[in-house]
Amino acid sequence: MNKIACIFVSLLILFSCSEDNDDAPETLASYIKNKTIETGAVIACAASDENSGDVLTFYYPEAGAKNARFYQTERADVDNNDFLNYTQVVLNSEPFFNGYLEKFTQSASNEKWIIVTFELDGEIKISNPIKTKQISKPTVWNDLVNINQDESLMPKFSWVDNAFGDNAIYFQVISDMQNNLLSGTYTFENHFQYYNTSNVVLNITTQAPPALILNASYNFTLMDVSEDNWVNWVINNKNFIAK
Repeated sequence: MNKIACIFVSLLILFSCSEDNDDAPETLASYIKNKTIETGAVIACAASDENSGDVLTFYYPEAGAKNARFYQTERADVDNNDFLNYTQVVLNSEPFFNGYLEKFTQSASNEKWIIVTFELDGEIKISNPIKTKQISKPTVWNDLVNINQDESLMPKFSWVDNAFGDNAIYFQVISDMQNNLLSGTYTFENHFQYYNTSNVVLNITTQAPPALILNASYNFTLMDVSEDNWVNWVINNKNFIAK
């Protein structure tokens, strides 16, 4: 092979490698390189769908957040704190509670780690890693909650504490019949009263929630979240009538 041919072949190989690299999924490490980041800054968790078994990843998009991204590892037995292990999967999120939260849906044959990011105020916000357990510990869905309405229009919700083990925190949502979120709160304790924040440790309710209307229907939703941000248990849209 003459010198010109060798140079031509070398250029073809170089171009081919460059194309392959461009097409490769972007790692989280490369995305945040030389960028300002904040870790633990996206509230997110994941559950398995009660019917399909799909992994549902929920996150709270703060006002002004943009370019939400979904990253995952290939498997669960990797260093979940090493951002080189996470590659981007292009998924479209869909509104949950009419967009107050957002949700990614993904069919997954194996368990892995997930991270959600978005951009806000010139920074890349990064969630804590979420370990999916759709095979080893699928999410339990039911409506087992006690609702005490002795105090008019201020119902008290209580549920079994750590019913499925591995609980770290509880997330409660009160919504109306149009699926609008009225309040979103986190407690360590297995009870919550609308609207009493004395035991609330994290609150995503951005405005003062409205007073309930006598004899109107509402829904209560609960997520029992583990330390690795997997949802063990969902009380799904338990309906109640305000008294």
